[in-house]
Amino acid sequence: MSESHKGQMPSDEQLTAFIDGELNAAERERIERLIADDEHVAERFDFLSRGTLPFSEAFQPILAEAPAAKLDAMLAAIPSSKEGKVRAAGIGRRGFLAAMAASFVAAIAVDRAVIGIGRKRSQPDEDAEWRAVVAEYLSLYTVDTLSAPAGDRAQQVAQLNEVGAKLNLSLAPEAVAMPGIEFKRAQILNYDSKPLAQIAYLDPESGPMALCIVRSAKGAAAPDMENRKGMNVVYWSSASHAFMLIGHAPIDRMEQLAADVRAHLIA
Repeated sequence: MSESHKGQMPSDEQLTAFIDGELNAAERERIERLIADDEHVAERFDFLSRGTLPFSEAFQPILAEAPAAKLDAMLAAIPSSKEGKVRAAGIGRRGFLAAMAASFVAAIAVDRAVIGIGRKRSQPDEDAEWRAVVAEYLSLYTVDTLSAPAGDRAQQVAQLNEVGAKLNLSLAPEAVAMPGIEFKRAQILNYDSKPLAQIAYLDPESGPMALCIVRSAKGAAAPDMENRKGMNVVYWSSASHAFMLIGHAPIDRMEQLAADVRAHLIA
């Protein structure tokens, strides 16, 4: 990956907009360059590209309920010159009728859309929610936020023991240490009435960084990555906990740091 592209991992929302052709020319060109230059971006693009679903078949029963006769009459009333323009744009009579039917159904059945198509959005992944909260919070951190001395080893052990006890997780300084990055503090925050562990670090190259942990019953999941609030995130889960490492460092460095921490926590 070129130096100019480091740390520019696009979000899933940006990649999805790129796949759907919703970006302007400048943004599309930028994403194309990132896909060509960065294997991580390319892998994420490939993954999201495979997420297409048979929407046409799924909507067929709903479209069948549309008032086709009424819509057909509306189409017949369109002056021939206007219909010619529609055909010139590449949309035939049947296609235009289907588009009108779809619009009609969408207008009168918003509740179905929310419950059906929007099920994933109305019931977002709990892990995605807590990562968004952490990113919002950490985006307020500056170098000055973590300028206070970290304390000696005994103080670090005491903090990690207290945090670990809240999560029923063993945390030792060696398990959460990252080479070249200074441990600053470990503390318990509250997320949705549940304990959220934040282990804060200060990276001399990129600034504030944090390893955050919550209890999770969703089961083990391999590491994945995303970008939130301009920061790179690597997240994964064990059988009992969800983890995320978030910071401003380039994504390849974040992945390596996360891999080291993950190996130590599993060991």
